Amino acid sequence: MKCLRYMTLIAGIAVGAIAPQTLAQSPALQKGVSVQMAVTNNATPMPEADKQDAWIVAVTAPGQLYFGTDAVSAEQLSEEMKTHPRNRTAKLYIKADARAPYSSVEKTLQAAKELMFGSAVLLTKQPEAPALGMMVPPKGFDVSLTAASEAVVVQVSSSGQKVPELKVNSSAVSAANLQAALNQALQNRKQRVVIVKADPQLPFADVVHIIDAARSVGAKAVLPAAEM
Repeated sequence: MKCLRYMTLIAGIAVGAIAPQTLAQSPALQKGVSVQMAVTNNATPMPEADKQDAWIVAVTAPGQLYFGTDAVSAEQLSEEMKTHPRNRTAKLYIKADARAPYSSVEKTLQAAKELMFGSAVLLTKQPEAPALGMMVPPKGFDVSLTAASEAVVVQVSSSGQKVPELKVNSSAVSAANLQAALNQALQNRKQRVVIVKADPQLPFADVVHIIDAARSVGAKAVLPAAEM
C-alpha cells in the first residue's frame, strides 16, 4: 500500500458548493480523486491514521471505494485486504464523502468484519481552524461492528425530505431533540451504547451526525455491518 501522510491522504477535500458548516476543505486525492468530509464536533484525535502503514479506505460521493489509491469494488476490497499484511493491532480507517451512499460505507464495514476487525474508525473533519502552519492530526470516531445487548437503538430513515426521520427505541424524535432523547434513553444503563441502523440510500453525513450526537452524551456507537 502506498505511503499516505495526513496532508496527502487519499480522501482529501475538494472545493464544492456545499455549505461550509457541513463540509470542509482538504487537499485533493492523488489521481484526481477527492472527498468532502462531514464536519463533526465530538471526534477524537486519531494520530495512528497518519502513519505510513495505516490502512485507509476512501469512499467517494458516487460510492466508489479506494484501498490506498487503488479503485476497487466491494468484492475486490475484501480480497485486497486479505492479501496485504498488517499489524493485528492496527485499525481500519474509513474516510467517506459526506454525500456518499451509506450502503458503500456498509460494504466497507462488512469487509472489515470478515477480516476480524472488531471496530473501524470513521475519519471526519472538525470545525476548528488550525493555526497557520500547524499540522493537525486526523480525528474520527471509533465505532464497534459487533452488536451490543441492552443498547439504545437509533433508526435513521429516508423521509423524502431534506431531514431524515429519526427514532430512538422506536419513538420518533426530531433532530433538534436527538441529544436529549439519547441522554434520557441511556439513563440508568450500565453501558452507554447506541446502535445506529440506517437506510442504505441515505448520505453518509446523516449517519455520522447520529454518531456525533451519541458521542456528545458519552455513548459508544455500533454500526451493524450489512451482508455483502
